[in-house]
Amino acid sequence: MIDYKNEFIDYLKDEKKLAKNSCEAYGRDISEFLAFAWQQGRGAVTEVTSTDVIAYLHQLKQAGRSGSTINRKVASIRAYYRFLIGRGLMSEDPTESIRSPKIERKKVEYLSIQEIDQLLACPDDSNKGVRDRAILEVLYATGIRVSELIEVDLEDVNLRMGFVTCDGVGSKARIVPLGRPARAALENYVYDVREKLIKGNEEEKALFVNQNGRRITRQGLWKILRDYGRQAGLERRLTPHTLRNSFAVHMLQNGADLKTLQELMGHDDITATQVYLSATKSRLKDVYDRAHPRA
Repeated sequence: MIDYKNEFIDYLKDEKKLAKNSCEAYGRDISEFLAFAWQQGRGAVTEVTSTDVIAYLHQLKQAGRSGSTINRKVASIRAYYRFLIGRGLMSEDPTESIRSPKIERKKVEYLSIQEIDQLLACPDDSNKGVRDRAILEVLYATGIRVSELIEVDLEDVNLRMGFVTCDGVGSKARIVPLGRPARAALENYVYDVREKLIKGNEEEKALFVNQNGRRITRQGLWKILRDYGRQAGLERRLTPHTLRNSFAVHMLQNGADLKTLQELMGHDDITATQVYLSATKSRLKDVYDRAHPRA
């Protein structure tokens, strides 16, 4: 089947500067769609019609795929055809009349400040504990994504000024401040522990390394959080995104404005930041009831 998929992925990587994981996700979505189109008898992606796209989405729904998954696949297919049209390979977009399904927005999962305190008190004073405390403090202090944290190099951290530079979605670098506790935890780790962990591997650039002195992995980071979540007695499973959500909600609860929070979190669209407002509504009502004379 003539599909131009490789050209599309190269475009995402080289021109749109998307991260490797994002390019792979687009590739999987497009491959699934192309396999369906082939089954429909299409010999080239340019032969696909809007009816084919609708039939594919219907198949996904029948298979029990969630609304968010279907929305993501619609976005991938739409981006794919915009690329083809932009390259002059097609004149009509078969996704133009396709509407993404409405999905019920999930409740934002976050920790209370008390739960955060319980979590941050868990790591001990061993080399691993000092490293883990720094990881937890940085995740909560900055709200950065797990993919961003594992890619941070030692040179990306300015302990004297108190900030970290990270590459966000689309390799868009941003500077995020570190609070005093996170800064202190990082200083303890960088100056007293990291050198011991990388012994024999002094060329390693990563800020956070595992017991073998190599850059910590996504899976390793998830395991660290899962274990400390259990140790802290948290009722729900702890993930890196839970800490990112906690950062955002606590910032809003304490007076941060949406625009600033958007920049700190690296959101391209402020609507992605607005989802955290729902978690602050109950607190705003409590404040109103206590403060307004006619409440």
